[in-house]
Amino acid sequence: AMLTSKQKEELQSAVLSYLHTSGYTQAATALSAEASLPSADSLDVKFNGLLEKKWVSIVRLVKKVNDLEGKVKEMETETRLPVKLGDKKDGTAWIPRPPARHDLAGHRQSVTCVLFHPIFCILVTASEDATIKVWDYESGEFERTLKGHTNAVQDLAFDANGGNLASCSADFTVKLWNFETFECSKTLHGHDHNVTSITFTPDGLHLVSASRDKTIKIWEVASGFCVRTMEGHSEWVRKARVSADGQLIASVCNDQTVRVWNYHSGETKFDLRGHNHVVEYVAWAPPSAKLAINILISGEVSPDMTQLDGPFFATASRDKTIKLWDASSGTCLHTFVGHDNWVRSLVWHPGGKFLLSGSDDKTIRVWDIAHKRCYKTLEAHSHFVNCVDMHPTAPFFATGSVDELVKVWDCR
Repeated sequence: AMLTSKQKEELQSAVLSYLHTSGYTQAATALSAEASLPSADSLDVKFNGLLEKKWVSIVRLVKKVNDLEGKVKEMETETRLPVKLGDKKDGTAWIPRPPARHDLAGHRQSVTCVLFHPIFCILVTASEDATIKVWDYESGEFERTLKGHTNAVQDLAFDANGGNLASCSADFTVKLWNFETFECSKTLHGHDHNVTSITFTPDGLHLVSASRDKTIKIWEVASGFCVRTMEGHSEWVRKARVSADGQLIASVCNDQTVRVWNYHSGETKFDLRGHNHVVEYVAWAPPSAKLAINILISGEVSPDMTQLDGPFFATASRDKTIKLWDASSGTCLHTFVGHDNWVRSLVWHPGGKFLLSGSDDKTIRVWDIAHKRCYKTLEAHSHFVNCVDMHPTAPFFATGSVDELVKVWDCR
């Protein structure tokens, strides 16, 4: 027998107590007679509710065991990885690890953008509540709110040294903020609808914006003038980003296309079709990603492997996929499948081995580029993940969600 006589007696007493308190008097009487137990009324009080307590704690333990088994499995997969991730001091292998370091609460509506300052220990966030908030990402302290927009703030960008912050909004404007005084230095008018994308050119002299008015505009930072309007998309242009060499713009749109433009002439170089739903986001791959992308193409590292120079970029769509493109040929190199809902945002790992994505399935995924697979999935928020960013040099990652929270994650 698995139970000792004492345990058997305790189990029978607990069952008897349960039958008695649940009103099964005949069953209780029969049990106390057959098991020669004292009558239910004279049972020790310690048996009251004992069966229910044990039952609940078993269910809880089973869940805990399952969770732990899942974690063990995940760790086993990670240790079997073909990827030589090097030692933990090697920053190219850092990825966000749960739990989050900070949950930053303060926004009153959905968080639309999270962005690390290139130099200071600062994270800026934008929200549909029309504000921009400034936080210390190490301590989790709230620093200040930048007010000026009159509708949802949709995107944020710093210039290379972080002296200027640009924001764009559903109030149809783009604003420039002096990041030393935190004053709004310019408001740029010209779009006829919601402006959902803003970015600086690498030299910091111009801004590129994209809007629901179907256009992309280039603005001169010094004067605030619009120097070019690019037309070609047939619907809302969600995002536009400039390549690291400043030669190309990649844009994504509700019309399900991805366009590559010549920055200087404004001509369309490629009109790319492949996604079959709204394309939400675009991100140029850093030069550090070239090796991983070439391994993805040729399937191995060999002296005679193809060496495409790119530049390369990735796009995220409501069709639940992420596509990797070569901007020099206009070819789709790979489609990453794994998210269970719309993919909203992307950020390349500065080390170039990984691409990280945020989705309406409430997760962040870390994609191993060379091996074409999802390397890790993190349950990130209680609602859709709208935005992600990774610090260019320090081991920090940030996410923002419809749940109104901003989370800062340690990477290791």
